[in-house]
Amino acid sequence: MNYHRVVFQPGDVLLEVPEGKNLKEAMNDAGLEFDFPCGGRGTCGKCRVRISKGLAAPVPREQEIIQAQELDAGIRLACLTTVDNDLLVELPNKNQLKHNILITSEARSFQIAPHLQKLYLEIEKPSREAHSSDWHRLKDSLIKQGYKERALESEISIFRKMPDVLREADNRVTAVMYGSEVVGIEPLDSRNTLLGMAFDIGTTTIVGYLLDLSSGEELNVVSALNPQTAFGADVISRLTFASHEESGLNKLHNAVIEAINKLIAEAIQKTSIGREHIYGISIAANTCMHHIFLGINPQSIAVSPYVPALSEPLVLDASDLKIDINQAGKVFVLPNIAGFVGADTVAVLLSTELDQSKDIKLVIDIGTNGEIALGSREKIVACSAAAGPAFEGAQISSGMRGAVGAIDHVYYRERLEYGVIGGGKPLGVCGSALLDTVAGLVELGILNKRGKILAPDQLTNPVAQRFKENLIEYEGQGAFLLARENETGHGRPIMITQSDIRELQMAKGAMAAGVRVLLDAYGIQVQDIQEVLLAGAFGNYLNPHSACVIGLIPPELESKIKMIGNAAGTGAKLALLSADEYRRARDIAEDVKFVELGSYPRFNSIFGECTYFKVP
Repeated sequence: MNYHRVVFQPGDVLLEVPEGKNLKEAMNDAGLEFDFPCGGRGTCGKCRVRISKGLAAPVPREQEIIQAQELDAGIRLACLTTVDNDLLVELPNKNQLKHNILITSEARSFQIAPHLQKLYLEIEKPSREAHSSDWHRLKDSLIKQGYKERALESEISIFRKMPDVLREADNRVTAVMYGSEVVGIEPLDSRNTLLGMAFDIGTTTIVGYLLDLSSGEELNVVSALNPQTAFGADVISRLTFASHEESGLNKLHNAVIEAINKLIAEAIQKTSIGREHIYGISIAANTCMHHIFLGINPQSIAVSPYVPALSEPLVLDASDLKIDINQAGKVFVLPNIAGFVGADTVAVLLSTELDQSKDIKLVIDIGTNGEIALGSREKIVACSAAAGPAFEGAQISSGMRGAVGAIDHVYYRERLEYGVIGGGKPLGVCGSALLDTVAGLVELGILNKRGKILAPDQLTNPVAQRFKENLIEYEGQGAFLLARENETGHGRPIMITQSDIRELQMAKGAMAAGVRVLLDAYGIQVQDIQEVLLAGAFGNYLNPHSACVIGLIPPELESKIKMIGNAAGTGAKLALLSADEYRRARDIAEDVKFVELGSYPRFNSIFGECTYFKVP
């Protein structure tokens, strides 16, 4: 087999790639951080690289979606490039790949009661008269602390290290306890270093919180883009990859485990604490990410009746998952509810204490798969809405994630204005800007109720005349121009096309229909909702007014909206710091009534109605 030298810049990363291999596959195999929103199917046109050596003729799909001047400059799609000679490939500046990752959220009061605890023991020394085994004498010390002898247990790894630790520390040791199980033994008194990490594994990002399990103090927060984005931007792409690609599940599983281990290393590096002091990990994730983290094929979630392999909470050994913490560490996985309503929703409900609220509240976590919960301490109903990738910027013509260079908000003033993440010239639009743009078009009467962009001579609102120059035609359809070629960082215009608006209508229609169905299932009206809690990154960066104008959230609720940050991360922290909260998460998951939208009466007609806009 012939191999070719492929050099990636910046960084001069050299790969020896077999002839005929896809450039995307080579990049993934080498662990290069890059985003393939459509999973490498060649549909989104977002994986653009510049090939400055070894350039081949563009394939037909590239000719369709890349401008001629860019093709002449060597721009190609990594997912459609076959390595058939030596290549020099220029990747986007890393600053352009930096994402805004939401790590903060609201705190709430709770009682710290960690799953694991440390006990300092001064064990009786052996003698000719008292020649009990090391394990027997250690148990005697624990019995004095209130443990029952018959309940005490341990495993072979502890028995192997116990003789050396006892003698080196002159029989003064610290036992790490999980219930009545001795899961660790450390020399001398190490009670002041019992740490854990809580993880929120999202489809797009992963956030980890390093915690002192005794005090509850947050020592560090780390985050990263979920490396599984290399295999697709949304859960459906990854479900397909896991089920149909050779070793697909293993690649996805290994990617998330490697990312978690990297975040652990980053967290402890910043605090100068050894990873051997981390004894507990908690995991909150949507159902698909949950299964992939555990190495379970998520295929059953993708087909009717959308049943997960398991929903129960799990306590696992970190070593079994190859998570690089203390070899005796435990992993506490929060439970799923049903279908696509996963452990991340349970974590959000735990954080918001919806199960104890006397007021009826609506909780929404907006993403590629939006989760919605409605209720109070009386009852809670929940559903998931397949919003698709529009809110994340994928499948939008000028769309991108909330990274440096993204237009994040749009303002209709005397002239069109916008904000850019990180400043400078824009590179695309993220979901929050998409909402602002379309909301403004609705308010100005530039869109009709079906979402069609009107021609300049059809506008009746005098204010809309200010923006008639932004109304252009693109590829035979209407579009709204946000930035001209000379105003952008890549020399391409940035616009919202008619097709983009259709994508948004499908996404907002799914979410709005989910809210309508839950209201019906609960037996209440919109006015009965006392508060709307928006969780997750997109929910905290969007403009609530824009969300209400387009009908994503019922307009009557605009004054009741409250952003609550990364509530799933807060729930993961609560579940790690308190065994009581972890048990409460289990109870929440069992008590929530799941509503399957696809089988709900009249759902299709409700969804259709919700895709419309309410125009002036």
